[in-house]
Amino acid sequence: MLSERFTAALIYATELHAKQVRKGSGVPYIAHLLGVASIALEHGANEEEAIAALLHDAIEDQGGVATREEIRQRFGENVTAIVDGCTDAHTTPKPPWKQRKEAYIAHIPTASPSVQLVSAADKLYNAQSILKDYRLVGETLWERFQGGRVGTLWYYRALVDAFNKTKVTPLVEELERVVLELEMLTNLKLPR
Repeated sequence: MLSERFTAALIYATELHAKQVRKGSGVPYIAHLLGVASIALEHGANEEEAIAALLHDAIEDQGGVATREEIRQRFGENVTAIVDGCTDAHTTPKPPWKQRKEAYIAHIPTASPSVQLVSAADKLYNAQSILKDYRLVGETLWERFQGGRVGTLWYYRALVDAFNKTKVTPLVEELERVVLELEMLTNLKLPR
């Protein structure tokens, strides 16, 4: 069961991301955080993993090192370690897109099971959102992403491959199905 720690994390995440919206959609960012936490919980997350799911973008998008320290003080080392493992940049400005994504992919096979769970939940939510939005707006969708169509699809295929190097789980299998559907819809087959 979830305790008051989860409730506190939900309130904190809502406050941190109150003015943030999803790229191109205008949907309040908290929808993403709730979705990632839901996917993680549905795939066996414990409370600390669920809290980290709510906070997985906090360091990257809402304050860097200062936010990291606040998370550590409020929710402890384990939650902070999971959030760190899901963060592709701690600095502003962020390093170049491709460099960040390559480093993130490279760390997935050696990340803790908790990081892999929360990260895969995040990537599944994102891939599902991309698929839904692609069906709605078509090719203009790719203008939202630094990697464009080719880079974005490369990133998600590379993530699937990285997750599959550790342990194939129903969560990763679902991520692979969504990525494959995106590739088929966009008629883009990337070399493996």
